[in-house]
Amino acid sequence: MKTNVFIKKIRINAQVETVFSWHEREGAIARLTPPWAPLKLISRFGEGIQKGVRVRFRIRIFKIPMPWVAEHVDYKINSEFKDRQIKGPFSIWEHTHRFLSDGDSGTIMEDRVEFKLPFGILSNPFYGIAKKEFERMFSYRHRVLKYDLEHHSGKISKKRILVSGASGTIGSALVPFLQTCGHEVIRLVRTKEDLQKGELFWDPYKGYLDLDTAGHFDAVINLNGLDISRGRWTREQKKKILDSRVIPTRLLVEKMKTLEKKPGVFISSSAIGYYGEGGDTLLTESSALGHCFISDVCQKWETESKKAKTAGIRTVQLRIGIVLTPAGGALARMELPFKTGCGVTLSHGSQYMSWISMDDAISGILHVLMNETISGPVNLTAPNPVTNLEFSKTLARVFSKKVFFRFPGFLARLLWGEMGNETLLTSARVKPEKLLDNGFVFQHETVLPALRHILGRSE
Repeated sequence: MKTNVFIKKIRINAQVETVFSWHEREGAIARLTPPWAPLKLISRFGEGIQKGVRVRFRIRIFKIPMPWVAEHVDYKINSEFKDRQIKGPFSIWEHTHRFLSDGDSGTIMEDRVEFKLPFGILSNPFYGIAKKEFERMFSYRHRVLKYDLEHHSGKISKKRILVSGASGTIGSALVPFLQTCGHEVIRLVRTKEDLQKGELFWDPYKGYLDLDTAGHFDAVINLNGLDISRGRWTREQKKKILDSRVIPTRLLVEKMKTLEKKPGVFISSSAIGYYGEGGDTLLTESSALGHCFISDVCQKWETESKKAKTAGIRTVQLRIGIVLTPAGGALARMELPFKTGCGVTLSHGSQYMSWISMDDAISGILHVLMNETISGPVNLTAPNPVTNLEFSKTLARVFSKKVFFRFPGFLARLLWGEMGNETLLTSARVKPEKLLDNGFVFQHETVLPALRHILGRSE
């Protein structure tokens, strides 16, 4: 049987040299990998995309992990590069990336995939499914690529950035985004063995972090924090939640203050849980502290970060809302029930959910990083929060389903206690006032297009 061919093109308002060089940057593969894809980059042998470079992934097919190794077999600068499967799930896979100039400031980029499924004629019924998934995947890739190149690439001054919590849900998306924007990123890791390029060891619970020999950092971004939505909040779990935020933040601030040449900005995460139960009230950065466990955690967390300001470092507290991505967090847990028609409305459904798409979350962090007039608390949420009922109906609509079930509030409190009450039933109608006042433009202002994009679900 002949190989099948899938072709997808897009026009980008950027010169060929800019578009091609973007693909050579560290982080490009991770940035273009859809968040729903069962694919993870494991290792790379060689730099960039030149001929001979090999990339190793782990892919899951029907939940079964297997290796996928690709080698770059062709490279023509500003024209094309090609990668071919050496080992993996396809009988044949060859992906050609072509770049054609379109006027003085435009590029037509073409992805051409020649592929053949395994198992011979037994695979024939699955070619249509494969092409549908390719369309879904490359549509996502092209949207991300076009937006990043037209709005971020070449428009910023390069910075050297230290990131803690880089392996978390937000961090794992932020790092490749910053890299493809042209920044150098150093990730703080907690394992000494086999340190990779761009990694720096630390142990916040033992007070170990050597910044003196790490070179100068223009910025430090702190994303540490244990997931608060797993299990009941026992006394021990509450201590872990608090310590995982306060202790790393305290150490980062202490070490930055001792540096002769200090970072220009310290961006430290917090959460909209700072405001507690807000009902229908529109909450801005100037709204009062709430009266609950998470409010108390956020206050202590932010207090530690504010100490960097006394050393002359511009300091920002990111009050982060519900970040929408199937790679982790709330949406990752909601996806399967809603996809199968088993989604629920929580309690009465009138409590507000202040959400933000992952693309806007990381773009918002970049905006704060580059805008020297922004300091203090910043709400990292979309401008149009929705009720739980509206969110549930919209997510179901994305999967062409409806919501028939309601999860009683008393049952959430019975099963998960304080955690269930504060994470599932509390209302927070938050406005990103500082981002809007400082000119940030959201890609996704309303929840339906945000969910369609991040889940790869078109109309």
